[in-house]
Amino acid sequence: MDFVTVLGLVAASITTISFLPQMMKIWQTKSAKDVSFMMLICFNTGIFLWLIYGIILQQLPIILANAATLFFNLIILWLKIRYR
Repeated sequence: MDFVTVLGLVAASITTISFLPQMMKIWQTKSAKDVSFMMLICFNTGIFLWLIYGIILQQLPIILANAATLFFNLIILWLKIRYR
């Protein structure tokens, strides 16, 4: 792997992991009242489009980062709906 790919994977890992604390807090407190439903819808739509973009370009860092981020944020969206 070249330096640029490694750099992309590290950046993708850090930004993706940043959603774990929010997801865990919602899970533990059983409350997502401070998380905007509309923001989650817009963000998940954008992440899905980034995922498609990465697949088209066949860029592993873009694909992995956005697949994981979409997964975590869909969980957050599910928790938002569940704990309404």
